[in-house]
Amino acid sequence: MNERKKLAITELALRDGHQSLLATRMRLDDMLPICDKLDAIGYWSIEAWGGATFDTCLRYLKEGPWVRLRELKNALPNTPIQMLLRGQNLLGYRHYADDVVRKFVDLAASNGVDVFRTFDAMNDVRNLRTAIGQVKANDKIAEGTICYTTSPVHTLEYFVDLAREIEDLGCDTLAIKDMAGLLTPLATRELITALKQSISIPLHLHCHATSGVAEMVQWEAVHAGCDIIDTAISPLAGGTSHPATESMVAAFAGGEFDTGLDLQALQDVAAYFREVRKKYARYESDVTGVDTRVFINQIPGGMISNLANQLREQDALDKMDQVLEEIPRVRKDFGYPPLVTPTSQIVGTQSVLNVISGKKYKVITNETKGYLKGMYGKALGEINPVVRELALNDEEPINVRPADLIPDELDALTREVGDKAKSVEDVLSYAMFPAIALEFFSERESGEFNVEPLEAPVETEAAHIAMPGLAPTEFNITIHGEQYHIKIDGSGHKSEEIRPFFVKVDNVLEEVFVETLTEVVPTADGNIDAKRASKGSKRPKATKDSDVTTPMPGRVVAVNVVVGDRIEAGQTVLTVEAMKMENPVHAPESGTVKAVYVQEGDTVNPDECLIEVE
Repeated sequence: MNERKKLAITELALRDGHQSLLATRMRLDDMLPICDKLDAIGYWSIEAWGGATFDTCLRYLKEGPWVRLRELKNALPNTPIQMLLRGQNLLGYRHYADDVVRKFVDLAASNGVDVFRTFDAMNDVRNLRTAIGQVKANDKIAEGTICYTTSPVHTLEYFVDLAREIEDLGCDTLAIKDMAGLLTPLATRELITALKQSISIPLHLHCHATSGVAEMVQWEAVHAGCDIIDTAISPLAGGTSHPATESMVAAFAGGEFDTGLDLQALQDVAAYFREVRKKYARYESDVTGVDTRVFINQIPGGMISNLANQLREQDALDKMDQVLEEIPRVRKDFGYPPLVTPTSQIVGTQSVLNVISGKKYKVITNETKGYLKGMYGKALGEINPVVRELALNDEEPINVRPADLIPDELDALTREVGDKAKSVEDVLSYAMFPAIALEFFSERESGEFNVEPLEAPVETEAAHIAMPGLAPTEFNITIHGEQYHIKIDGSGHKSEEIRPFFVKVDNVLEEVFVETLTEVVPTADGNIDAKRASKGSKRPKATKDSDVTTPMPGRVVAVNVVVGDRIEAGQTVLTVEAMKMENPVHAPESGTVKAVYVQEGDTVNPDECLIEVE
C-alpha cells in the first residue's frame, strides 16, 4: 500500500459547530481567548467565517463581520482560516453580479480568509466559476464543493461527472458536503472510491452527525482515500453538528492515518468550550441527539428548527408532521434540489405555506417564483410544469446562467447606500442584507448597539426602587385552577414593536412574541404612568374578506400601493420578509385602497388588516 500523508483535520468550532447547535450566536469575545491554543493544535484549517455568521453578526450580535474576520486572523497566525461561500449567492439569498462577487472574494482574502469552500445549492457549476476564478486570482486555496443528496436523479455517475467539472475549474481540493447527514458507510466507500479513481485533487469530507452514522462514514471515507475530514471539538459536536474532534483523533491514532494531533492539547480546548456553551443555553438546538428521520425526509436538523419556528409563530406547531410530509412533495415538484441554503429555505417555507393556507401553492413566495424561473440555476430533475405555470403565469423560464442577466451593480450599490457606508466592506454588507446592514450602520454611528441579550436581566432591589412596579422575571400563575411556573429567560429587543421573549412554562422553553401596546414612563413623583403606544395600536384587526393580511408574521420590505389606488384581485400590494424569504401579499378582492396601515420596516401579524380595500 502506498504511503499516505497523515489525515488532516478541519476544526468547525468557530463556525458550523455553534451554527448547528447554538443558532450561530457565539460571540467574538468567546472565541478570542482560546485562539492561541487552537492555533497550536496543527489543524489543516479552522472554519471561522461564512455560512450564517455574517447575517447573525449584523442582525443579532452587532459585531462587524469584517472586524471579526480580521481579529480572528490576527489571533490565528499559524492556521489557515476557512470560510463557507455560497458561490454566486456569496453569503446572501440572491445571485449577485460578477463585479460584486469578485470584490467580495478580494476583500475576504485580504481580510484573512485562506481557504474558500465554495458551493452552489443547485450543484450548478456555472454558479461557481466566477468565485473560484477570483479565489485563484488571489492565490488562495479554492475548494470546490459537491452538495450531496439522494434522489432518483442523483446517481454515482452524476457525482463523478460533477467532480470532474469542478476539478476542471482549477480547484485545489474537492469537498463533499453532506449537510443533512445522508451518507451511509457503504455509500461513502462507493463515492470516495469512484472519486479517487476519477480526479487527482485531495478529497475533504463534511458530514453532519444528525443521522447517527457520521463517525462510521468518516472511518470508511478515510480508508477509501479521503484526505481531510471536518470535526467539531466535543462540546460543540453531535446532534446536527459533526463528529467530535477528539474522538476521531483517538480513532485514527497509532495507525496509518494517524492525525498527529495531541489529544491532551485538545482536552484543554474542549474544557474551554464546555464552559462557553453554558452561556448560550437559550439557543440550544432541539436536536442534540440522533434523528434518523433524516433518512426518510432528508431534512437537515437546522431546517427542522426553522420550520418549528415558522409554525410556532402561526400557532400551528401541531402541523409539523404535515409539513414534513409536504416537503418531499414540494422537492419533487421543484426537480429534487439538494436541501441546503438557500434551496432548503425556499422548499421549507413553501411547504409551510402549502400546509397552513390549506391549499397547495395558494401563496407562492418570490423566492419560489425565482427558483422556478431558473434564477438560482438549473434543476437536475424535471420541474412540475403545472406548478411552474402557476408561479410564472406567462413568464418564460431562463436557460442561461442567472448572473448573466445581472449587470455590474457595485457602483450602483455604493451610490445607493451613500455615506452610511464607511468602506467597501460596508457596501458589500449592505448588498447582502440591506435593511439589517443599515440598522447596524445607524447603531454604529450612534455608538449604542442594541445587542441581543444572552439571558434575562437580573432583577434587583435597586431596579424596583428606581422603577416601582417592574414586572418580575419568575412567578406562578393560575388559569382555570391549574398552576403554572413561569420564568422569563429573555428580554426581547426594546427597539421592536413586537418583541421576542424566551419563556419557560413548567421548565419547557417557549419563544413568545409580545406586542407592546403600552409604554412604561416614570413620573416626577416616582410612580409609573402606562401610556397607550401609538405605533402598536393603530392597526385594526382584519374583519372583512377584502382586508389585506399577511400569511405569516414578518417584516414589511415593500409597499406597492397608496390610498386611492385602484387594484385588482391577485395584485401584489406589499411584500413581507419571513424566515429570510420574501412573500408577496396579494389583494384578495378588486377595489380601491381606502387605508394603508403599514410602512417598510414594520413587523406584522396574520390577524391584522394591513391594507383596507373597498
